[in-house]
Amino acid sequence: MKLKLSSLVAALALAFAGGAAQAQISGNVVKIGVMNDMSGVYADIGGPGSVVAAKMAVEDFQKMSKAGLKVEIVSADHQNKPDVGSTIARQWYDTDGVDAIADVPTSSVALAVSQVTRDKGKAFLATGPATADLTGKACSPNTVHWLYDTWMLANGTGSAIVKTGGDTWFFLTSDYAFGHALERDTEAVVLKNGGKVLGKVRHPLATQDFSSFLLQAQASKAKVIGLANAGGDTINSIKQAAEFGIVKGGQSLAGLLVFMTDVHGLGLQTAQGLIVTETFYWDLNDQTRAWSKRFAAANGGKYPSMDHAGVYAVILHYLKAVEAAKTDDGTKVVAKMKELPTDDPLFGKGTIRADGRKLHPAYLFEVKKPSESKGPYDYYKLRATIPADQAFRPMSEGGCPLVK
Repeated sequence: MKLKLSSLVAALALAFAGGAAQAQISGNVVKIGVMNDMSGVYADIGGPGSVVAAKMAVEDFQKMSKAGLKVEIVSADHQNKPDVGSTIARQWYDTDGVDAIADVPTSSVALAVSQVTRDKGKAFLATGPATADLTGKACSPNTVHWLYDTWMLANGTGSAIVKTGGDTWFFLTSDYAFGHALERDTEAVVLKNGGKVLGKVRHPLATQDFSSFLLQAQASKAKVIGLANAGGDTINSIKQAAEFGIVKGGQSLAGLLVFMTDVHGLGLQTAQGLIVTETFYWDLNDQTRAWSKRFAAANGGKYPSMDHAGVYAVILHYLKAVEAAKTDDGTKVVAKMKELPTDDPLFGKGTIRADGRKLHPAYLFEVKKPSESKGPYDYYKLRATIPADQAFRPMSEGGCPLVK
């Protein structure tokens, strides 16, 4: 009897010791929801590929971790609708035990999800949305904005084009939060550098026919037509601009948010010469090349977008912070993410500011001519590297209430 009792005590002691590392992990599992556009205009940018990237991050974290955290990935399609995104977020947080939401392209959806996340004390790992308001007037102690934003894009692509003679602009803008923010931030850069904005027109999300908008842009005689849209809208507007002979007529197209997946969809014959700003490209160095080949093998041969790389990196850092903080409480984990230096194979070493802005270099690329490409996905040549401390809006200028 004594032997059995001592064995029971020992077994209980071992059980408690094993559970101590996960004592503050709700449900003994860290659950991450990847929310994005799975089948619409932004599906190639994020979509199912972001789920692949998230699972790769979990796999790599578990290889390096000693905590033995159980991690689960779930996913959903927000259909680019703020009400749908908010509903999914609430259900995930309230009913399904989700601890963090990642990706969320479409700025209007992201702003809604950020607010729900703050209300519920969870973590929002934003890579897909562009609006700089996420680290400005709408900043939250529960949100990290990892990848890029409208200020960065405007000061990368917009500034470079104005400085090389593109000093009169007409904006073709997607009519929701993202397009408005990108137009606003790029217009400020154009004016600051001595340029002029001759006009602007706004189109609905997922527009199929851009003819009336492009005719207005053509009639403006602006040197540059700034495309303040993304994904399928950017692809369609560029293709239809080619049909109208806009570039042949002497005007330039500035794709203010262009992903490599968009260039793939357009083809080099149509996309050649476009100036784009990105924070990731698969062919930057040995580490990005090795990871991208792994990703492509798991993603039906398709190479990663900037967003896919961001999802991988932010989830990897989030899980490191969960392990270090010994909790999945969203507010505490985001605070730990800001405290820990970032370090991953795709973006290298960096930091996250008090306003939630992740800092890393940005790259100004030019899309290659077909004759310059050596094979599939060899699309970019590097024109300039923008250092991390210059790539993003100074924290003092964002108006984030968290910044004192």
